[in-house]
Amino acid sequence: MKVKTILVSQPAPQTENSPYFDLAAKNKINIDFRPFIHVAGVDSGEVRKQKVNIPAHTAVILTSRNAVDHFFRVAEETRYAVPNELKYFCTSEAIAYYLQKYVVYRKRKIYFGNNQFKDLLPLFKKHKDEKYLLPSSDVLKPEITKLLKDNKVNYNRVVLFNTVASDLSDLADVYYDILVFFSPSGIKSLLENFPDFDQNDTRIAAFGTSTHRAVKEAGLRLDISAPTPKAPSMTMAIEAYIKEVNKK
Repeated sequence: MKVKTILVSQPAPQTENSPYFDLAAKNKINIDFRPFIHVAGVDSGEVRKQKVNIPAHTAVILTSRNAVDHFFRVAEETRYAVPNELKYFCTSEAIAYYLQKYVVYRKRKIYFGNNQFKDLLPLFKKHKDEKYLLPSSDVLKPEITKLLKDNKVNYNRVVLFNTVASDLSDLADVYYDILVFFSPSGIKSLLENFPDFDQNDTRIAAFGTSTHRAVKEAGLRLDISAPTPKAPSMTMAIEAYIKEVNKK
């Protein structure tokens, strides 16, 4: 079946040069965006129950902007005065620069990787005497804790926010040719909102091995997968699929 409509389970891009807009225009299809999940902060009382002594740490590992926001939120709620000498280890330059929302960037010790968590390992080895705090969601990629453990990084994880399924009830009678997912949480949200979901002719596109696994474990059919050597991005994988099915 030809593809005419796509729903991407993420917020709409904020920039006009998004590859999704190019994909829609080039193939004359309609692409909508809708977050299937959202973040809800864990209140300070629940954080205390985790018995992680936040002030005892000398460095913090930040894997997302949400982690930044909720680290400083909880610091304020618990009256923890974040010390100037605290070191920040960020998985990307974008997250590092986002810290400017809360600290004077040039006066802090901030380090960052190149978008992958493993990029931080040389930095951890260089700063092996630090006691690291890992603020995270209730959902955390297993590879992160594995890498920290395997490299004997002295760290404590604290859950400061939860990944929650969004209300999608208004989509109950809406059909899309392709649903696009980027995390197992997105698949979980789909099934929580629509427990009787029947895939039928709906194609499912998924990015990342954990998302691929979640699709299959849910008993759904994975039609489009990324990244691959020929399609390193989700849009490239979708475009290759569209070219194949729409030419028939």
